[in-house]
Amino acid sequence: MTPADLRLGVQELTRREPLFAGVVAHHGFPLMWDRPPGFASLLHIMLEQQVSLASARVTFDRLGALAAPLTAKNLLQLDDAQLRQAGLSRQKSRYARAIAAAVEDGSLDLDALSGCDDDTVDVKLRAVVGIGAWTAAIYRLSALGRPDAWPGGDLAVVAGIAQLWQLPALPSPAETLVRAEAWRPWRAVAARLLWQHYLGVRKRP
Repeated sequence: MTPADLRLGVQELTRREPLFAGVVAHHGFPLMWDRPPGFASLLHIMLEQQVSLASARVTFDRLGALAAPLTAKNLLQLDDAQLRQAGLSRQKSRYARAIAAAVEDGSLDLDALSGCDDDTVDVKLRAVVGIGAWTAAIYRLSALGRPDAWPGGDLAVVAGIAQLWQLPALPSPAETLVRAEAWRPWRAVAARLLWQHYLGVRKRP
């Protein structure tokens, strides 16, 4: 997805949904949230699972310092103590090694994913221990630039939907999937708008 694609998607979604038009009016145009494709970005996204972005960034930067440059091969050379030093839990250490091993042995060819459709990318990513639906969706959205990637279980997406539509409770991932059908083929743009709303609301005094 290019910035021009994002503008087109925002134009279409704000035409379809007045609440999205309100997001842009109150909080500004959404960010691209793009990342370079490859091992480092996939690892960083995995580290963001169930923790704050700031905390994941600190851990990622520490790993980068210990395994410079941060490649799959170099990460596999780190021992348990070094991974703990970087801030990885035992579970995330196992996930990081599983992802690095899959990239290193070729069972996960990240370069080839750009030529695959979304469903195939999802299957290939989720075949690796530690990569679930959220991580796969965020990688497709931010690293591969897929316009219809939908991170339905993302906390900010769920909270944004609940806030905008004034729901009595947070919707389930299945419920967000049903709601997002109306936003195809721009569901990744819808996610960016929901993030924009969520972050804008959090910044209010």
